[in-house]
Amino acid sequence: MIEPAHKLYRFLRACKHALVPLLRGFGYDGRDWYRISLYEDCDRFLAKFDRDTTRVLAISSPQHFGELGFKHFTVVQYPEFDICRDVLGQKFDLIIADQVFEHVKYPYRAARNVHAMLAPRGYFLMATPFMVRLHQAPLDCCRWSAEGIRYFLSECGFDESKIVSSSWGNRSYIWRHFWGTWWPMRGFFGSLRNEPNFPVAVWAFAQK
Repeated sequence: MIEPAHKLYRFLRACKHALVPLLRGFGYDGRDWYRISLYEDCDRFLAKFDRDTTRVLAISSPQHFGELGFKHFTVVQYPEFDICRDVLGQKFDLIIADQVFEHVKYPYRAARNVHAMLAPRGYFLMATPFMVRLHQAPLDCCRWSAEGIRYFLSECGFDESKIVSSSWGNRSYIWRHFWGTWWPMRGFFGSLRNEPNFPVAVWAFAQK
């Protein structure tokens, strides 16, 4: 009985993804609801970086940022590169860890290694979840609030006066995430209203 159920589930998912392009014409938003406000804020921040000269390092997960047109864009992947252990022999103007630090065993060591790989006045962009399900990849260890991430990065060597942190979330998303789809699309009615006491995504920009 389990295999037929799995086949039905895969069939329904395939139908859903096939319908998304059609539904967009009627106002359906097929973007990952979790990341919309996060990436919009990151894009505003990154607008000041020169796409031709900025040296960028993405740790494990390039996702959205690999599509922004940076000419010098390096990606390292776990387990070949372990940010808790490894440091590259070059300096970067911008290092991005998008949905990474919740999975590392030793986040302090990892952030210290990021700090070591940044050029003077370079920036670290760190984004993590808060009120979401545990998702082992292969581990799920840490969560920070917008306030907590500032203290964490300050402890790791970044000047607290040069750290800007933000968060986004609301009860509507949390309900959908915990009792519905793991990572829901915004769809027709997904609210982007921010309720600060219910953070879902947390991110920070920290300058060395």
